[in-house]
Amino acid sequence: MRVELVTVGDELLLGDTVNGNAAWLGRRLAERDVEVTRSVVVGDRLEEIVQAVRDGLDRADAVITTGGLGPTSDDLTRDALAKAAGVGLVRDPALERRLRDRVAAAGRTLQPMALRMADVPEGARTLANSAGSAPGLCVDLPGGPVYVLPGVPFEMHAIMDEVVLPELAERAGLPEVARRTLRTAGLWESVVAARLAPVEAMPGVTLAYLPDPAEVRVRVTAAGDDPAALLAEAEGRVRELLGDAVYGAEDETLDRVVHRLLAERGATAATAESLTGGLIGAELTRMPGSSATFLGAVVSYATGLKHRLLGVDEALLAAEGAVHPEVARQMAEGVRDRLGASYGVAVTGVAGPEPQDGRPVGTVYVAVAGPGSPTRVTRPRPPVPGPGDESRAALRRMTVVYALDLLRRVLLGLDSEPAAGDARNDREEKG
Repeated sequence: MRVELVTVGDELLLGDTVNGNAAWLGRRLAERDVEVTRSVVVGDRLEEIVQAVRDGLDRADAVITTGGLGPTSDDLTRDALAKAAGVGLVRDPALERRLRDRVAAAGRTLQPMALRMADVPEGARTLANSAGSAPGLCVDLPGGPVYVLPGVPFEMHAIMDEVVLPELAERAGLPEVARRTLRTAGLWESVVAARLAPVEAMPGVTLAYLPDPAEVRVRVTAAGDDPAALLAEAEGRVRELLGDAVYGAEDETLDRVVHRLLAERGATAATAESLTGGLIGAELTRMPGSSATFLGAVVSYATGLKHRLLGVDEALLAAEGAVHPEVARQMAEGVRDRLGASYGVAVTGVAGPEPQDGRPVGTVYVAVAGPGSPTRVTRPRPPVPGPGDESRAALRRMTVVYALDLLRRVLLGLDSEPAAGDARNDREEKG
């Protein structure tokens, strides 16, 4: 089964909106072994949408479009689908009733233009939208089906998961497969792939690598007579080859893992942040109920605040500057003691664009102070960032991952290096 994606909207062409729908659809289809042959972006112009649909069916077995199903004059996808099919638009009484009922239930007045969302190409099949007002549409053209979905992400997700993906699987006669995504921290994508070469060679097993800053997700897919058993075998090999760099699976993000480990130990954490400016604290407050294990943060961006708020030795700061392993250690111990937490996590570094205190851009120190053991300090080796805000943001995001992963390792009693044998990391420094 080959599918072509057509995302519609001037805002996508102009860069005002990032095309997250295409990325989500690509991942979702790949999980079902549906090949995306091309992804096209077109503006809010009728003829261009029509041509994109026709071209897509010339190359693929089906086309999926997103966007252009709203009530305004620039929402032209339903009109384009009707023109591609050579039919007119008709008002669907059931859709009109649903629209009127939804608007009335919300205590609003129905605007006449909203009824456009009840117009469908003659002969089209509506796709139930459990999350919103505009239904999806499907028209079977000579070259294959065209699925037309709303551009609102959560509405598109609902229709795709509940209707479109099951239909595509049935149309394609796809074999039964089993999948699992494992999450790693601290390893390069190339290092992960090299270590997993034996798994790549297993019959019926395919791997996909999904890199993020300082993290790589590994999606394992198994197909065969007993895909579940094969998946279990492949997952076991992945965990064996990657070791404790694997921190979780599926939606088990690093912050959730840390919260779970803290809760299991009846422990709490606090953060002292310079380089990251509060991003670690933001990550640790993302999960509902996080206040049970995260107490708070001190964002000591200015050098003087590291002494006044965290108790970092003033002479040390004067002699070495703010970016130094001993500074990181004292920051972690200071925030632990001042906030009354079980564990203190600290980061300091140079995000750029200029060197600081004689240390180059990309220098990072991460420290975790816990009860009953020496404070651990590591110096991760992220890629040297280039100029611009994007590189600075990537370095800060990587530092968040380094910090949370070091805390995870301390909680589990693991070697403090995020990835043994990875050249990005120095040996720990203990104080």
